[in-house]
Amino acid sequence: MDRYPRGRLWLFAALTILTLGLDLGSKEYAFAKLGVFQRSGWLFDTAGVRFEFQTSLNRGALWGLGQGYALWFAGLSVLAFVGIVYWLFVHGAARSAWLTVALGFVSGGTLGNLYDRLGLHGVAFPGEGRTALAVRDFLHFQFGSFDWANFNLADSFLVTGAIMLMIHSFREDTKQASATVADSNTESSPAASA
Repeated sequence: MDRYPRGRLWLFAALTILTLGLDLGSKEYAFAKLGVFQRSGWLFDTAGVRFEFQTSLNRGALWGLGQGYALWFAGLSVLAFVGIVYWLFVHGAARSAWLTVALGFVSGGTLGNLYDRLGLHGVAFPGEGRTALAVRDFLHFQFGSFDWANFNLADSFLVTGAIMLMIHSFREDTKQASATVADSNTESSPAASA
């Protein structure tokens, strides 16, 4: 018997490539149109929610944490991707379509930001002659007076995958608890002791 359905490898690969392509294409478009550290102006401004395109370079991770550690984060990204592929296709987690989709989102986002952290985009900080080892961000929201950090589609895919993994863990906990209760009921029933 196969460790996972045959189509799961294709599902994972297609979703990873699709999300990676959407991320890299959107970054390329935004930076080609606006340049570095530029903004479009508010495109949406209703009921305390505002949205614009605002390009920035982030040498760190989420919310700018870990500035200057791009190569360290790049190494973690490689390890994460290898771990995901191992877990899905060697360990057999790809039996679950839900996990395959969740980890396809995570992989596409991971590879999109890895591409940037390695400086493969060719974008430099103004006044610097070398390519920036930094992630290109361009989506900017404000909620009332709260200014959300700039992000990109890779970040959105990573968060989507993480939320799916969290939902999966809750579903698995519920299944295991139900199975434990069912097993204990079977063991304690009069028919089981006869």
